Order: sequence, then structure tokens, then C-alpha cells
Amino acid sequence: MKKDELLSISPLDGRYSKYCKEIANSFSEFGLIKKRLEIEISWFIFISDIKRVSELPKLSSKNRTFLKNILSDFNLTEAKKVKKIEDTTKHDVKAVEYYLKSKIEGNSQLKIYKEFLHIFCTSEDINNLAYALMIREGVNILSIELGKITKLLKQYSKKYSNDSMLAFTHGQPASPTTMGKELRIYYQRINEISKMMNDIPIMGKMNGATGNYSSHKLAYPTINWPSETKKFIESLGLNQNTHTTQIESHDYIANISNKLSHINSVLIGLSQDMWSYISKNYFIQKNVKGEVGSSTMPHKINPINFENAEGNLGLANSLLNYFSSKLVISRLQRDLSDSTTLRNIGVAFGYSIVAYKNILIGLDKISINKEQLSNELDESWEILAEPIQMIARKYSNKDPYELLKKFSRGKKLNREIIINIINSLDIPKKEKNILLNLKPSDYLGYSISLSNE
Repeated sequence: MKKDELLSISPLDGRYSKYCKEIANSFSEFGLIKKRLEIEISWFIFISDIKRVSELPKLSSKNRTFLKNILSDFNLTEAKKVKKIEDTTKHDVKAVEYYLKSKIEGNSQLKIYKEFLHIFCTSEDINNLAYALMIREGVNILSIELGKITKLLKQYSKKYSNDSMLAFTHGQPASPTTMGKELRIYYQRINEISKMMNDIPIMGKMNGATGNYSSHKLAYPTINWPSETKKFIESLGLNQNTHTTQIESHDYIANISNKLSHINSVLIGLSQDMWSYISKNYFIQKNVKGEVGSSTMPHKINPINFENAEGNLGLANSLLNYFSSKLVISRLQRDLSDSTTLRNIGVAFGYSIVAYKNILIGLDKISINKEQLSNELDESWEILAEPIQMIARKYSNKDPYELLKKFSRGKKLNREIIINIINSLDIPKKEKNILLNLKPSDYLGYSISLSNE
């Protein structure tokens, strides 16, 4: 099924495929088929362990190994056999069942029990659990990359904790900060939201065609099927959704989509801010030998990784936001509109991972430009209008805000003008000396300590 990358419609399978290998392993058609196979085999073994299902004896260790080997030996060649069966059935889950039955035909001990494969299951019982395992893997893969980003941001927040810089609100010069503190904000935000995403329970159901365990109870009325299927679902490392229609309600997918979209939006903010810092020459990018920034302007080193990340994060979020609104809705007990939608979960995860890896590359290419930060602060004495005004307020000088506004609004001030303003204030000499010795680069509040928390 693999074709030349140059013929791919999606850049995830072409241009960006090198970033998406782990995501592809989980969310590809092959990955989905293998997860379905895992659920079918696990359910068959689980049913054999229920004593009151006497018609299916407890499987021997040899037969368990035989079944597990079907899964461990599953490869592209075997997956193509499943797809060949699907050409006839026109039903992807039924094709997995028939494939598995064909595999145990060669086992004389198991073949007489082959009708216990897929027993009591609607296709959605298999599908929802397969997707749950895939999504769990996907969240883990993304979390690893997010962990790399937060680790690097934390390192930078400490490394740049003393690097004073002019802050900007509304794009205009504002009270100074440090580069370390600004990066620490992103570390804190991404870290906290990631924890919330990882704490979302991943749900599953195994309750039949309309969620009522009808065939289960008819065949074995003395078995507590809600309890037994809970054990099965939890054996997969998932949580049971106790009340569903034919489909698992997908509320957990909506929650994960919303949290992932939230993380991605924060990372868009990081990418845009890093772009701006590079534009302002606060950061210098590595000059990588052989790379070209412009086809006509040879001097350029463009912030391409942050730009790439911003675009891919936006694409991921467009899908994630659709998942969170679409997947929680189904007509009556079931419609298939969620089926084709779910097949694109991996696409959203794929665009996210491309973005995360580009952010990491971008962060690795930068170094602070201390001289630029210092020069800009030295040319921005007007930002001391705030602290001067606050001290004047402290000692009840008449309308200090208006006084400072008169001298500073929309103007560039120098140290001499600032000194004259300070000397005109009716404040204690001690306070006046503090202000007279204050430079823009010193007016940092707790930003240095906040960088190092």
C-alpha cells in the first residue's frame, strides 16, 4: 500500500514523513487493523477464561501462545490478506474476523471453537477499543515531544534569567522583563495543560449492538456481563463507559482534542513570539552550512521552523476542533459519520508532531543577542515613567500620572530628562536617590527569581 513519497497527497506521508514515523505506526491503516486483531484475540482468550462459558474450554498456554503469535507476527503481507478479504466483505472489521478464523483453521484444537471469535460483538465493540489503544499511544508520543519542548524551555528560562529586555504590550515598549521569565511562562503553561490532557481517562465499551448486552445475556443469563466486560476493558488499560448506544460516546476524544488544541494554541503563541524575537534581533539563528534563506537574497536566515510549526499547528487544530464538536453527536443509536471522521485522528496528531519537532529544531538554532537587548533598553528611558509615578503616588504628590504623561506619552526620553523629572518630585531624598540610580535594565521586579522557580 506504500507508494513513492513524491506521489502522496498529504505532506504527512510525503514531505514530512520523516517526522511522522511513530504516529504512522499507530494511526495507519495497518496500525488500525493490527489493533482490531489485538482486541479480537484478547476477547477470545478472555471469554475462554469465564468458567460459565463451558462450551469454550480455558485455553492452554500453548494455544494462547499460538494466538498471540498471530499478533506478534502480523506484518504488511498479512495486512494485505485482510484487505483482500475486505474486497469481498466490504466490511473492514468482518474482514479481520474472517482472517483470524482462517489462521486458526490450521490449529486442530482451536478450529472447533472458531465461532467464539467475535462472539457478542458488534463491529463498534472492536473499533472503539482499537481506536482507544491508538489514541493512548498517540497521546504518549505527543507527550514525549512536548516533554522535550518543556525541558528545553525550562533550561532556557534559567539560562536567560538575567537577560533584561524591553517588554512590549500592544506592540509598544513597556516595563522591562527578562527573556528567561518570558520563556518560563510558556514552560509553565504547556506543562500544566499537558498534565491535564494526560489525566483524561480513555474510555471503551463492549456492550453489543445497542449498548444493552442483549446477546450476551440471552446466551449466558447467569453471567454479570457489565462486570465481566469491565474487567476486559480494564485489562487493556482502559476505562469502561457504562452507558452507551451502539457507539462509545467519544466524549473522552473530545476532551483530548480540546486539550491538545489548547496546547497547540499556546505553541502557536510561542512560535509567533519566537518569530518576533528573531525579527527584533533578540535571538541570532545558527548559520547552517548549505542552507538557503531566500532564492534571491543570500543574506537571509529565515525563522522557517517556527513558521512551519505555526502553520501545522493551525491545521491540527482545525481538525481537533472539528473532532470535539462532531464526534459527540450521533443520530439515534448509530450513524457512520463518525467512522470516516475517526480515520483522520492520526492526521491531527501527525500535524501536531511535525510542529513540535520543528519547534525543537528552531529552539536549538537560537542564541541570545545580549548586545541588542542592552542597546534597546538603553534607548528606552521613557519606560521609567511607571516607577517614578508610583513613588510619587506613594508620597501623595499631586496628580503624578498626568505629570509623567505630559513628559512621556508618545515620546522618547533620555536619562537627563528622567533626572529632571525625578528632581522635581516632592519625595524623600532616599527614594529620590533610588530613582536617580535606576536604569531601564534594573526595573525587573521578580522576573529573575520567577525565571528560576
